[in-house]
Amino acid sequence: MTPIRFSSLVFLAALAAMPAVAVAHPDAPAKPADKASPAPANEATGAAEIGQPAPMRDVKMMNVNGKELSIADAAGKNGTLVFFICNHCPWVKAWQTRIASIGNSAMDKGVGVIAINSNDPAAYPEDGLDQMKTRAKEVGYKFPYVVDGSSDVGRAFGATHTPEVYLFDAGGKLVYHGAVDDNAHEEGAVKQHWLVDAVDAVAAGRAVPVAETKAMGCGIKLRAKAASTAG
Repeated sequence: MTPIRFSSLVFLAALAAMPAVAVAHPDAPAKPADKASPAPANEATGAAEIGQPAPMRDVKMMNVNGKELSIADAAGKNGTLVFFICNHCPWVKAWQTRIASIGNSAMDKGVGVIAINSNDPAAYPEDGLDQMKTRAKEVGYKFPYVVDGSSDVGRAFGATHTPEVYLFDAGGKLVYHGAVDDNAHEEGAVKQHWLVDAVDAVAAGRAVPVAETKAMGCGIKLRAKAASTAG
């Protein structure tokens, strides 16, 4: 056997012994045991904290029905549920029927609901207003689905993922923040119905059983922050 032939065989044997590496799309839902995808750095600057009121609750945002409204406008007598969602994210797509069901049901219980899209459609064209109108109709959102045109509402909340949930009680205080439930992939395998339990508690005037969980989803791509004009 020639030296060249021998070297080639050694190289091929070494290559075959190397472990395979799968490369996943950065926004693709991970397995239930995987950690949430990291949020984009230096984007969300605020932080809505448990026990505190909703930031920027009076800011008007364009709804898919062509009318503007704010979080305050969407508030219900028993509380307010705020979803940060979008169109393109696989995590939102995995949860969207549950988001629709929970949100629509919450309104029947006196909890106002509003879904906010803070993503920059320049980065994700699927997250444009026209596409939002189509998605809201397809999925059956009966609640407002609005555009955070400056992304400043998302920044004020400190929202970093889609989906990310904020639930406020009748007094306007944040009582639940985090994920919809513990399994984006298989609705039938869900063991922890965090948002459903929280909404039921708020509607009944009770303390929520779990106040905070880890939001899992795609990192929000906020619009560039407008430069200050102060001289």
